[in-house]
Amino acid sequence: MEGMRVDGEVFPFEISFCTLNDTGAVSARTAKEKQQPRFSRAGNVRTVVTRLGPFSISETITDVGRGEAAIDVKFTADSATTTRGALCIDAPLASYAGVRVTDDAVVLEALTGSAGRRVEITARSPIQAPAEAERQTGRDMYRVLIPVISASSEAGRAARVTFVVKASGTVDHSPITLAIDASKPGRTFDGMGGNFRIQNPRVDPGVIAYNLANLRVAWARVEMPWRLWDPDTLVDPAAKDTAQLEPRVRASMAMARTAAAKGAHVIVSAWFPPQWAVIGPLPRGGRAPDGRWGSQLDPAKTGKIYASLSSYLLYLKRNYGVEAVMFSFNESDLGIDVRQTGQEHADLIKGLGAYMKGKGLATTMLLGDVSDATPIWFIDEAMRDPATYPYIGAVSYHSWRGWSDSLLTFWLAAATRLGVPLFVGEGSTDAGAHRYPAIFLEPDFALQEIELYVRMLALSQPKSILQWQLTSDYSLLAGGGVYGDSSALRPTQRYWNIKQLASTPERVAHLPIRCSAPVRCAAFGNARERTFAAHVVNTGASRPATLTGIPRGIASLRLWTTDAQQAMREGARIHVQSGRARITLDAASFTTLIATR
Repeated sequence: MEGMRVDGEVFPFEISFCTLNDTGAVSARTAKEKQQPRFSRAGNVRTVVTRLGPFSISETITDVGRGEAAIDVKFTADSATTTRGALCIDAPLASYAGVRVTDDAVVLEALTGSAGRRVEITARSPIQAPAEAERQTGRDMYRVLIPVISASSEAGRAARVTFVVKASGTVDHSPITLAIDASKPGRTFDGMGGNFRIQNPRVDPGVIAYNLANLRVAWARVEMPWRLWDPDTLVDPAAKDTAQLEPRVRASMAMARTAAAKGAHVIVSAWFPPQWAVIGPLPRGGRAPDGRWGSQLDPAKTGKIYASLSSYLLYLKRNYGVEAVMFSFNESDLGIDVRQTGQEHADLIKGLGAYMKGKGLATTMLLGDVSDATPIWFIDEAMRDPATYPYIGAVSYHSWRGWSDSLLTFWLAAATRLGVPLFVGEGSTDAGAHRYPAIFLEPDFALQEIELYVRMLALSQPKSILQWQLTSDYSLLAGGGVYGDSSALRPTQRYWNIKQLASTPERVAHLPIRCSAPVRCAAFGNARERTFAAHVVNTGASRPATLTGIPRGIASLRLWTTDAQQAMREGARIHVQSGRARITLDAASFTTLIATR
């Protein structure tokens, strides 16, 4: 639980599951991508089932009413253990003056001047809690532990705690100004893109067809199934007729052709290498015996590797009419599934880049294409080596983790230094969400995703954000067989967010824009064509907003809003006077304003 919304405003705190060692210190804690939970919703009740250490845990959260929820948590020991189970309550110092603990309640007390913001967590039976909350060094947090299983347990022992969370206080509806500087256009934004890695040949085609028919997709990233393309060094895969290709290879090449026919520029990325191309046996489940992910390319096979990769791209060009704009190994910093050092990455860019050019391919290399925004070290060697520059077509990072302002601006600075575009090669927020896909339908998941996208647009100025994915995997659609849902194929809130973002006019540049929390904003324009767009995410309560600095020549704006109740609903036209416009931002919503000639 990450907080409580009251009229759209988030009262921030976090309730997670913890295990405690013999000294009472936290030994493990639930966190994103650290467990494999199951999530489901039935009306106003959300259920999570997971494991942590020796315990199986079930939790239900019931939305009782405005600012109130009931929580029921059960810990069951799967084996005899001295480990104890507890709830961790974390409260940010920036939001609360302190924490008070009684026999049956934890109260997060209001800061002076915070309009009385208060959160009270009351147990329905007495709890065993510390007399004082602990201030977490280096985390700017208060923490309170509520024991659930507080003594040694035999296998099968279960314990349960139930409590009510109430948030109260004056909600912030204060007005906000969004200040645009149209005199300083930045980098070009081509529009939204998507990943099209075919993984479910039964369900993917319908989802892909729907998305391509209804979204403007500027860039498409497709898979090179390298292991299936060239599994045997004794056979030349390029000599095959297209009908002889392994079905997944044929599907991937056809996907590139379909995307290109829709006007998308195509990036090709490889995941799984063939056995002959790597050192040691291919790891099962993606992880080697030493715990590392992926496989290292065999330097003794460098020439053959270059020839094999290039043969795929040449075949795609000759037989399917698609020349890849750029190539990458997916997340090779982490090893999903080729693993490289920064130096090996730089060497690949120089070596494969020169080889492809020698074969008549215009395909260049993606620098990075890293697993998230944090492994900035991975591009150091290539950035320091001018011999890589002629072969770098763009810089790419994925958005699963590392959302700090400094990291997002780092990637912009790297691309600017090289004079090449920047891409978010995989866009979304939770790499483990496929394990609990019901989360994709949650309004807060959709809001967090679009908030991140707008932040990346403002801070990284990418040429495109490529949604992961526009297939049935992490799908923007529900039904049609997606994650076992056999109902009719239909758009979700996430789909409408992406469609709204993809409605940005073509041939625009990023424009500087300023706004303040809880609002995130990004703007685009083309002075010559008199086109303009602003995207605004409000993660808090409803509030009036004033846009200033709207480019000259624009007299009115069309407005769309998406939230839990509205699916890209168009509002009344917004009048612009002297570069200013006034709107109302709905609570927990995504708003887009567009002017086209």
